[in-house]
Amino acid sequence: MEYHVPVMLTESINGLNINPQGIYVDVTFGGGGHSREILKQLGKNGLLIALDRDNDALKNSLSDNRFKLYQGDFRFLRNYLSYAGIEKVDGILADFGISSYQIDNIDRGFSFRLGGELDMRMNKLQKLTAKEILNYYSHEKLTYIFKNYGEVDRAYKLASIIISYRETKNIETVEEFLNLIRQLTQKQRENKFFAQVFQSLRIEVNQEIESIKEFLFAARESLKIGGRLVTITYHSIEDRVVKNFIKYGNFDGNLITDRFGNIKTDFLQVNKKVIIPSDEEMNNNPRSRSAKLRIAERL
Repeated sequence: MEYHVPVMLTESINGLNINPQGIYVDVTFGGGGHSREILKQLGKNGLLIALDRDNDALKNSLSDNRFKLYQGDFRFLRNYLSYAGIEKVDGILADFGISSYQIDNIDRGFSFRLGGELDMRMNKLQKLTAKEILNYYSHEKLTYIFKNYGEVDRAYKLASIIISYRETKNIETVEEFLNLIRQLTQKQRENKFFAQVFQSLRIEVNQEIESIKEFLFAARESLKIGGRLVTITYHSIEDRVVKNFIKYGNFDGNLITDRFGNIKTDFLQVNKKVIIPSDEEMNNNPRSRSAKLRIAERL
C-alpha cells in the first residue's frame, strides 16, 4: 500500500520559495512526498525538520544528513525546534489532510467504507477513540461536535439516537454505528452524511481544530521575517481557521486595525485567491478534490 500521494506538490513547494541554505519544517510528514521535494531544492548546508504524530509515518523516514524526523503533534512545533537547537526557520509546510494510508487501513477505523473498529486516532498512543466518544460523551457534547465539526443536519436527533441505543448496548464497530444512524438520511445521500459524521468524530478524537490553532501561533513565532507559511486544508472548518488567522490575525474574522487603519496581522497573503488542484491532479488523485492551498509571508 502506498502511504500517501502528496497533494499539490509543485504548488506547495513553489510557495515555500526555498532558499537552498535555509531551514524548513514539514509538520505533516506522512509518506514523505513533500519532504523529498524540499530536500531536492536544499543545498548541503540546508536543513529540513519533519513532524508526524502517527508512529507509522516514522517508517518512511529519509536517509539524509540534512533531515530530522520527530514523532509529535505540530501544535508543539516550538518544543521540537527548541530540541533541535533552532530558533527561527525560513519556511513551514502543513498538509492538514488525513493520509491515504490511514484511510485505507481498516485497523485505524477512519473510513466508513471499510468497517472495523471505531478508532480514528492519528496517534495510537493516546487513549481517546471514536468508540469512547460515542459511548460516553453527553448528549450536549455529541450534538456540539456533529454540528460544529461536521455541519451535520439534525445533529441533535443524531445524538439522541446514539444516547438511546447505548442505554442497553455499547456501540462497538463501524458497521453497527452505520446501521444505527442510517435512518437519519435518504439512501442517495448516505455517503455524504456518513462522511460528515465521521469527520466530526475524527476531528474530536484528534483535537484537530485546537491543534491547528496552536500550530498557527507557533508558526508565527517560529518564522523569520519574510519566511513562508504554506497550508493545505480540506474542509471549510479548518480552512476558515487558517484564512482568518492569516488575513485578520485572529480566528473569528474580526477586522482589528491600528490607529492608522492598518489591519493588525503578522502575515501577508501571497496568494489573494485560494489555490486549488488542477483538473489533472484531481482526476489522478481523487482525495485532492477538496484541497485548498494558502501561502503567507511573515511580516
